[in-house]
Amino acid sequence: MGAGSLTDWDSGLRKPKKKIVTGDARDTGLAANSADLVVTSPPYWQKRDYGHDDQIGQESTPQGYVSALMDCLHEWKRVLRPTGSVFLNVGDTYYKKSLVGIPGRIEAAAVDNGWLIRNRIIWTKDGGMPEPAKNRLANRHEYVIHLAPKQSYYYDLHEYAETYGNGANPGDVWHINPERNMSAHLAPYPQELVRRAVLLGCPPQVCNSCGSPRTRALERTRILDPNRPQARRAMELAAEAGLSDDHIRAIQATGVSDVGKATKFQSGTGRNSKTVQALAAEAKEVLGGYFREFTFAKKVTTGWTDCGHCTPSRGVVLDPFVGTGTTLNVAVSLGRDAVGVDLVPMVDQQKPLVVK
Repeated sequence: MGAGSLTDWDSGLRKPKKKIVTGDARDTGLAANSADLVVTSPPYWQKRDYGHDDQIGQESTPQGYVSALMDCLHEWKRVLRPTGSVFLNVGDTYYKKSLVGIPGRIEAAAVDNGWLIRNRIIWTKDGGMPEPAKNRLANRHEYVIHLAPKQSYYYDLHEYAETYGNGANPGDVWHINPERNMSAHLAPYPQELVRRAVLLGCPPQVCNSCGSPRTRALERTRILDPNRPQARRAMELAAEAGLSDDHIRAIQATGVSDVGKATKFQSGTGRNSKTVQALAAEAKEVLGGYFREFTFAKKVTTGWTDCGHCTPSRGVVLDPFVGTGTTLNVAVSLGRDAVGVDLVPMVDQQKPLVVK
């Protein structure tokens, strides 16, 4: 694949669209390999009765609930492209005065069914439902489980880290307060939660011919975070000594240790390793303990991969429990197409959705 501009292709694409279909999350009727990311929040076990014979959430046992969600995951794996993944928002339930452990049960069952649990994200919030119990703390967190059927799933940590972590990996705790929502849905989840999942897991563009996502071509710079005293001092020492870009690249090739990747630098044959190691040694003599700082230098996007078919299309986000369409609205606002499935689709009166 070569590298090309994302915006050049994007300018030729139609506007992102959203679609809602009536169906079951366990049998969506959607085409195989037609979605890039699932972002959804199923009904929690024994929380609310939506009055539909085929609803999920009113099973008599936790095992029955988890089994229903495994049926969902089986279907979503079919609908996802090979580079797809799932962000599943789910909370726990108290039953007979005890937490049942629903998120952990889902994770264990998913692993048994061949899924990878990539993260258990903790969604924290300042407030929540009033808590009548007087002998335990109020619940102020839920889970967002990131599951992938294969190791080669699309993931844009660079975009997410730039947005939420000043370039560093922000970690697996999301503090997002619930939003005021006047729709008919009893349990809407916040747009910010969806935004984070889409930025991480849904490519802006995929090839319509081969289904390959366009991914960032990144190049490491010599720019460090000036807010960190160690990084600021490292840049000062490098400037005072006149360290060249080749010195910095040698540091980054070598890594924290004195060998690292330097033996296979550039061509992978080891031809340049002696030169690289010599440059790294010169830099280390100047920088001392600040040497390792340049291994964390900022990366910049130099382009996007291009499979060569020249048939771009937008990434597709699926919400198989679409409710009022929060996921769809956010996905479209981020330039992705969006598809929603629900047994009884509801229309958000504030942001109308067209049911097709």
